[in-house]
Amino acid sequence: MLHIYCPHCGEYREEDEFHYKGQAHIARPLDPEACSDQEWGEYLYFRDNPRGDHREVWFHATGCRKFFNVVRNTLTYEIRESYLIGTQPKGDAPLGAADS
Repeated sequence: MLHIYCPHCGEYREEDEFHYKGQAHIARPLDPEACSDQEWGEYLYFRDNPRGDHREVWFHATGCRKFFNVVRNTLTYEIRESYLIGTQPKGDAPLGAADS
């Protein structure tokens, strides 16, 4: 079982208190009406699927009910860092192309 640190609560909790919500740092198009069908489809459906460190959004469903980001290794499931939305991780995990 994973133990995930919630940066809002300030403590580690068991993974069944949380829900994975997808890739972190996905920027919504500024003008969705101006997007082509292909651009809008890429925004909605295409996500990175790296081997190694991946930035993810998690939701503390049975705790504080707040969202936060996690850097998790997709091969080992090791959680390297939890951090607040709107911030960048402090660790040395390399930034992916979608994390600009």
